[in-house]
Amino acid sequence: MHDNIREHMDVIGADGVHVGTVDHVKGDRIKLTKADSGSGSHKGHHHYISLGLVANVDDVVRLSANADVAITFEEEEGGEAL
Repeated sequence: MHDNIREHMDVIGADGVHVGTVDHVKGDRIKLTKADSGSGSHKGHHHYISLGLVANVDDVVRLSANADVAITFEEEEGGEAL
């Protein structure tokens, strides 16, 4: 399933709300584009989501958690929580 994840696919929560856009898959995580990095100190750099949160991949990457919960699992490049 994870082999089907492609650059620029939308990442959405189980509730259908946009979480981010795939930059690429790096190891066991999805690297999100910088445009989806939020604001403040998080703006302008990539965030990551574990592939373990992926429930399904078709024309979008659908996560097993709602968007508001999924973003709490986003990580910095080194694996630190946001």
